[in-house]
Amino acid sequence: MPRYKRLVDNIFPEDPEDGLVKANMEKLTFYALSAPEKLDRIGAYLSERLSRDVARHRYGYVCIAMEALDQLLMACHCQSINLFVESFLKMVRKLLEADKPNLQILGTNSFVKFANIEEDTPSYHRSYDFFVSRFSEMCHSSYEDPDFRTKIRMAGIKGLQGVVRKTVNDELQANIWDPQHMDKIVPSLLFNLQSGEGTESRSPSPLQSSKKEKESPAELTERCFRELLGRAAYGNIKNAVTPVLMHLDNHSLWEGKTFAVRCFKIIMYSIQSQHSHLVIQQLLGHLDANSKSSATVRAGIVEVLLEAAAIAASGSVGPTVLEVFNTLLRHLRLSVDYELTGSYDCTNIGTKIIKEHEERQLQEAVIRTIGSFANTLPTYQRSEVMLFIMGKIPIPGMHPTLPSTGSGPEGNRMIQVMLLKSLRQVTCGFQTTNMLTALPNSFLDPLLSFALQEDAEIRLLVLEILVSLIDRHDNLPKFSTISIISDISVLKLKVDKCSRQDNLFMKKHAQHLYRHIYLCCKEQSSVRPHFEKLYSLLALISMELANEEVVVDLIRVALALQDLALSSEEMLPVYNRCAVHALSSAYLNLISQLTTVPAFCQHVHEVIEMRQKESPYLLPEDVFIENPKIPKTLEKLEGELLFQQAKITEVLGGSGYNTERLATPYVPQFTDEDRLSKRKSIGETISLQVEVESRNSPEKEERTPAEEITFETLKNAIVDSVGVEEQEKERRRQVVEKFQKAPFEEIAAHCGARATMLQSKLNQIFEITIRPPPSPSGTITSSYGQTQSRSVPVYEMKFPDLCVY
Repeated sequence: MPRYKRLVDNIFPEDPEDGLVKANMEKLTFYALSAPEKLDRIGAYLSERLSRDVARHRYGYVCIAMEALDQLLMACHCQSINLFVESFLKMVRKLLEADKPNLQILGTNSFVKFANIEEDTPSYHRSYDFFVSRFSEMCHSSYEDPDFRTKIRMAGIKGLQGVVRKTVNDELQANIWDPQHMDKIVPSLLFNLQSGEGTESRSPSPLQSSKKEKESPAELTERCFRELLGRAAYGNIKNAVTPVLMHLDNHSLWEGKTFAVRCFKIIMYSIQSQHSHLVIQQLLGHLDANSKSSATVRAGIVEVLLEAAAIAASGSVGPTVLEVFNTLLRHLRLSVDYELTGSYDCTNIGTKIIKEHEERQLQEAVIRTIGSFANTLPTYQRSEVMLFIMGKIPIPGMHPTLPSTGSGPEGNRMIQVMLLKSLRQVTCGFQTTNMLTALPNSFLDPLLSFALQEDAEIRLLVLEILVSLIDRHDNLPKFSTISIISDISVLKLKVDKCSRQDNLFMKKHAQHLYRHIYLCCKEQSSVRPHFEKLYSLLALISMELANEEVVVDLIRVALALQDLALSSEEMLPVYNRCAVHALSSAYLNLISQLTTVPAFCQHVHEVIEMRQKESPYLLPEDVFIENPKIPKTLEKLEGELLFQQAKITEVLGGSGYNTERLATPYVPQFTDEDRLSKRKSIGETISLQVEVESRNSPEKEERTPAEEITFETLKNAIVDSVGVEEQEKERRRQVVEKFQKAPFEEIAAHCGARATMLQSKLNQIFEITIRPPPSPSGTITSSYGQTQSRSVPVYEMKFPDLCVY
C-alpha cells in the first residue's frame, strides 16, 4: 500500500467518537507539504473513503474526513491545490446531495471555509453551477423541524455568500452575474429577507455583526445581499436588480410597499453611489412595463422611486434628467385618463374597472416623487425641469390641449391641476441668486396666465408656486396667516439688499405681478386661502425684490385694492369686499413698518385703530377666521376708516419718495393674457381693445376733422376735465354693454367689416409698394391704351449683336 494511503488511514481512529487522530494528522500534513505532487492523490483517496462512509451511514467517519480535508486545505497553499480542490468539491457535493440535514450543513461549512481561502492561481475548469442551485434550494428549505429548517436555510445563505466570494474576483470563472445564476441567488435571498420582515433593517452602513445577529436568517441574508450588491460593477447592476423586480411582481409585493421599499433601501445603500442612476432607470422602465397594472402596483413602484431618489446622492438621476420627469408625467396623465374614463383594457384579464381613490393615491405619490427627484438637482437643472413641466401643461391658446381621450375639458382641467401640483413640488425650496435667468418669460408668462382662470383651485396653485419661487430666505412661515402685527421686529425677518439682477427682474415683470394680484382679488370665487397667499406674495415681494420704486408701486396696489372693495361696479360679495379691505390693511401695516417712515406708520395705525372701534369686519382678525364676523351688507365707507392716498403721498414725499407716482392711482394694464384666459370679464377686455383700435382706425379719422387748438380750447379742457371724464366713462360703459349684451351675429358683423376694410387698405399699400421687375424689352401697351410693365423671360429677349459672344 502506498505511503500516502497508510497516512490517510492512520488519521481515522477505531471509534469515531474519539475524533481525528491529531498526531497522525500532523504527519499527513507534513507529508503533503513535503510532496505537493501527492496532494491530489491524498484528496482522491479521502474522497473515496468519504463516499463509502456516506453510503454506509458511518457519519462519524464522514465528519473526520471533512475535518482532515479542511486542515489540508488551510495548510497547503501551493500550485498543486487546484487538483486537490476538485476532490474536495466532489466530497462537498456528495454531502450536499445527502438527505441528512447535518451532512448538508457540514458540507456547507467546509465550502465556506474553502471560499475564504485566496488561491494563488485562478482555475478555469471549475464549475459552481451545482452549488448555486443546491444552496438556493436550501434557502427555500421546508424541513419539518423548525430548528433544522432555520439551520438549513442559514447554511444555504452562507453557501451562496461563499460562491459569490469565490467567483466574483476570478476572471476565469463562469460569470456569477449571468442571469441564470442571479435568477436563483437573488430570489433565494429575498425569500429569507421577507420571512424575517418583523425585524427592522439595520443602519445603512454595513456594521460588524454581533453573535445575536448571526442567529437570525433575515439579518444574515441582508448582510449577504449587501455584500453581493457592493461587489457589483457598472455592467452587473442590471442583472442584480432585474430578479428583484421580478420577485416583487411574482409575489404581489408592490402593494404592501414596505417590503419593496426595504429591498430598494438595501440596494441603494449597498451599491457604489455612482451607479445609483442605473437602479432608478430600471425602476422607471419597470413602471412603464406596468402601465396597465392596477393603481396599487403602480403606486408601489412610484413609492420605491421616491425612497430611491431620497437616498441617492445629488445628480443620481444621471444623464437623462428630463427622461425621468417625462416618464413620471406620462404616468400622471395616464392615471388622470384612467380615472376619468373609469376603465381600461388590460392585456391579461380584459377590461379593468378603475377605483378612483386608488388612482388619486397614485397621483399624489407621483407628485411627491417628482418633488423628491427635483430636490436632488442643482438649481440650473431644476429651472430646466420647471420649464419642461410648464411645457406639458395644456393652456388654451398657448400650449396644445390634451389629445382626444374621451376625457374632454375635465381631463384638461385635471391635468392642469396635477401638473401645477408637480410644479409646486419642484419649486418647493427653490433658491436662486439670479431670478431673471431662473424664471424666463417662457415660464412666467404661461404661469401667470393661469392666475386669470375662473378655476379657484388652479389660481391658488399658481399663487403657491409664485410664493415658493420668491421666498429665498424662508420668510414664508411668518406670513402664513394674515394679521395686524403691531411690531414686526418680533418676526425676525431676513431682508437682503435688493441685487442688480432682482432690480432687472422687477423692471421686467413687476407690472405683471401687480396686475395678477389685483385681478385675483376681483375674482368672486376667491376664498380665505387665496387672500392668505396674496398677502404672502405681497409681503415676500417687499422682502426679497423691493427697491424704492417697487415699494411705491406696492403701496399704490394696496390702495387700489381698497378702491376695488369700495367700488359698487364690481358686484363683489360682502365677504370678498371685507377680505380685500382686511388684506389691504394688513399689508399697509407691514409695508409702513418696513419703510420706517414714522408719519406713514402713524396714519396706518390711526386707521386701523378706528376700524377696530367702529368696523372690525374690515380687519383680518374678524374676516380670516373659521366663522367670519361680517355684516350682511356693507355700508358706504368714508373718512377715517379709509387709508387716504393724498395723506400717504404727502408723508412719503417728505421722506424722498416719488410723490408724482404715489399720487397716481394704480390701474392694471390689460394684455393678451386676458383674451387667452377664461375670465367672465372677457367682453370687457375685448371692448377695451376695440375701443383703442377704433380710435386709431381710418374711419374715425374721416369722421372727425382735425381739431383747431386755441387758447379757448385749452381753457375749456382744463375747466371741463371732470365732465369729459364722466362722458368718457359713459362711452366706455356703452361699449362694454354693447359687447356683453349684443347678439353674437352683430358683434361678428362689426368685427368682420373692420377686418374687410383692413384687408382692402393692405391691398392698396401692396399695389403701391410692390412693382414688377423692369423688363429689358421695354414697356408694352395694354388693350386699354395704358402702358404696362411686363417681365419677359430671358430666352425671349432680343440682345444687340455686340452683346452676344
